[in-house]
Amino acid sequence: MSELPAIRLKRLKMRSMRRGIKEMDLILSRYAQAKLAVFDAASLDCYEDLLNENDQDLYQWVSGQAPCPPRISEMIEDIQAFIAQARG
Repeated sequence: MSELPAIRLKRLKMRSMRRGIKEMDLILSRYAQAKLAVFDAASLDCYEDLLNENDQDLYQWVSGQAPCPPRISEMIEDIQAFIAQARG
């Protein structure tokens, strides 16, 4: 049986809030709250793939300190744009 969309969104939001480092908790929980509800299935799959990555790697990718894997580069760029917009 497949997961209901509302349950999947809730699970992804929880995984976004409960990361390994506080910086990623803050970044991903705000991003998830603002964006996940409008994502299509492919974007949710990509985001879930991103959540499976190590937090130290994610932080380096999001902060531009290291290049990210091509399979999640668009998602990382969207998170970077979200951060830039939030900063004003």
